[in-house]
Amino acid sequence: MRRITIFDTTLRDGEQAPGCSMNLAEKLDVARQLARLGVDVIEAGFAIASPGDFASVREVARNVRGPIIASLSRALEKDIDTAWEAIREAERPRIHTFLATSPVHMEFKLKMKPDEVLAQAVAMVRHARNLCGDVEFSAEDASRSDPVFLCRVIEAVIEAGATTINVPDTVGYAIPDEYAGLIRRIREGVPNIAKAVISVHCHNDLGLAVANSLAAIGAGAGQVECTVNGIGERAGNAALEEIAMAIRTRAEQFGVTTGLDTTQIHAASILVSSVTGVRVQPNKAVVGENAFAHEAGIHQHGVLANRATYEIMTPESIGLPRNRMVLGKHSGRHAFDDRLVELGFRVDAASATRLFAEFKDLADKKKTVSDADIEAMVRGMQTQVPEVYRLERFTINSGSSITATSTVRLVHRDGGESERVAVGDGPIDASFKAIDKIVGKKIVLENFDLSAVTGGKDAQGEARVRIEHGGRRYNGRGLSTDIVEASLRAYLSAINVLENEEGSSDGSHRDS
Repeated sequence: MRRITIFDTTLRDGEQAPGCSMNLAEKLDVARQLARLGVDVIEAGFAIASPGDFASVREVARNVRGPIIASLSRALEKDIDTAWEAIREAERPRIHTFLATSPVHMEFKLKMKPDEVLAQAVAMVRHARNLCGDVEFSAEDASRSDPVFLCRVIEAVIEAGATTINVPDTVGYAIPDEYAGLIRRIREGVPNIAKAVISVHCHNDLGLAVANSLAAIGAGAGQVECTVNGIGERAGNAALEEIAMAIRTRAEQFGVTTGLDTTQIHAASILVSSVTGVRVQPNKAVVGENAFAHEAGIHQHGVLANRATYEIMTPESIGLPRNRMVLGKHSGRHAFDDRLVELGFRVDAASATRLFAEFKDLADKKKTVSDADIEAMVRGMQTQVPEVYRLERFTINSGSSITATSTVRLVHRDGGESERVAVGDGPIDASFKAIDKIVGKKIVLENFDLSAVTGGKDAQGEARVRIEHGGRRYNGRGLSTDIVEASLRAYLSAINVLENEEGSSDGSHRDS
């Protein structure tokens, strides 16, 4: 069977989505999970975009082995040189350079004539190839380009040394039959196309990113570019998990395979959701919490008789355990460690010990601890940053007939303690204002989300916040059976990210 190369751009295109920016440690965590998932290429970032992007790409290149590590660059010498400096220590580096080829982009963005674009593309691919043996060229907005001109550019850049040719549907304009036809036209109309791999990169503006990607694979594309959970610019990118499971579930239809370990999909999805602060919609294909849920009686009856009646793929195939062993305060370390493995998590011994202690504390507060509770604890550990401020205690005075008042005490990492009192519209607002007084910064709360991890009155509350300070945005999350405490922990988590970024010399944060 023909093998499709999976090119993951979660760390580049995915991170560009509003609110999805990640710090250096989070990018490394995601990159390592992508390697476990078995993706062939990790696009680690846009190296010239900022010092933080450069540092992130360089650290992924230095630390992640197995996949090709790529950096995006415009078709400019300074971009290409910077990309190469960032990835040159990778086990398998790739320079990915792009230039627009559609009439609207050439006229209004580039302000270049078609022949000038052709010459620029050739010169920059040749420059990149002199630095790196693996060069990908993207004809930006290819789906709205003149096919004759597009084929001329592709032939010329292959001759200049490009080893992969990307044909992006940059603005999600194409429909499947049309897009497949463009891929076939390129295969038939470019004499030297056999010297390069055809890649596709689809956006979801019309909800067709996955459909277009699969249609292109059917037409002969050899690489598909995608992101975990489909995150990305505007309406997002083609979702890696949907493409992977479509190819696996309908193998007879596509006749292709990938190198993915699909049992790592669930772990990748919850990690990306955690570090970006962007929840997966419940009815999201493959990884949504309802993807394998059955409530209607007739569906439940069918699944109990034979799972194939209403499940075309199994939860185990994406890394969800079928066996739901109940864990509680009497459960031991062995059962807990086994459940971590079943859920797709790989943690070191020290982290497992900390998680088990948290599990025991939670089990004292709840009758049973669910898989969702454990996943939430692991996500919390994975997104932890060094604590500049730690919550010591808080006291709330609130009611329907009085003004909410909060007293919050924080401990600074240098050992100092500070306590402030503030009033607000409610207990959470008052608590946040008390924290602002201690921190001494003007912080804007852009987003606040509070949800229950599981059902029941003893459920843990999970709070997620996004704050803004000095033009930068930071995500935080907190977990507790007390929703006010969860909210304070989330707010402090975001502030600790802010403090660490401002105090770091690598500038690893880049605003989305």
